[in-house]
Amino acid sequence: MANRHLSRSIAMQVLFEWDFNNHHNHSAVQIDDIINRNLREFAPGVEEKSFVGELVKGVLKERKKLDNIIEKTAPEWPLGQVAIIDRNVLRIGLYELIFGNPKQVPPRVAINEAIELAKTFGGETAGKFVNGVLGTVYREMGEPGKDDRKKEISLEELGGAVVYRKKGDDVFLAFVHDVFGYWTLSKGHLEKGEDTKAGTVREIKEEMGVNIEIQEELGVNEYVASHPEKGQVRKKVIYFLAKTEEENLILGASGGLDDARWFKPDELDGLNIYDDLKPIIVKAIKLLKS
Repeated sequence: MANRHLSRSIAMQVLFEWDFNNHHNHSAVQIDDIINRNLREFAPGVEEKSFVGELVKGVLKERKKLDNIIEKTAPEWPLGQVAIIDRNVLRIGLYELIFGNPKQVPPRVAINEAIELAKTFGGETAGKFVNGVLGTVYREMGEPGKDDRKKEISLEELGGAVVYRKKGDDVFLAFVHDVFGYWTLSKGHLEKGEDTKAGTVREIKEEMGVNIEIQEELGVNEYVASHPEKGQVRKKVIYFLAKTEEENLILGASGGLDDARWFKPDELDGLNIYDDLKPIIVKAIKLLKS
């Protein structure tokens, strides 16, 4: 573990040099030169030299995607205003979290390692900043499919809705956009003992700023998500068809969302939508046409 931590430190130093000198067009050979020089100077005895190269080159390959997630997760901090150390620590943490092998580097390890790098090399609040960004992304990471060990993990119940409004003969559906680039349905956690419909009305109001009228249950979606403190959590979302008379969508401060918009049903084919939500959306559209 200590050896891997040292390797991540070297990777961060390489990325810092690359970023500081604005070497965004460095060739693979030049990157190798920077990696080898840093290894010779700061970690001549490190055993996993290949890990440093894999991490640096992986981050550079996926940099645009990583930077896009950082910008959406921390919109109050434009990437150019984030300290060079902090943004490269975030790139490393996000890369291991999203593109890494969770069997080799569990998500919690990736987050904790990035926080330690930030505390060691960054400013006074760097660790807290990195923890906030990575924690938000981690909470938004759902694992596809159902888990076979449902009885071993806790269950969280949520309420969500396909919210629609009518304008003349046209029907519009409300979607929210998450930091991973997907348009999804608005949903939220139900409070203990709260009625499912009442909780859904409350959550939609908090997340999209509109009042809704629940009309019909559409179905249930279950999935397993990762939480930085609770570990794996099974989430059960009950979706409803709901109507609103309000046009303005006002996105709440949920942390994992960056936009909310209305779409006509025939515009949905061009959107990036989670596969497990499509049957619920199709059912809603059929009901609205009937």
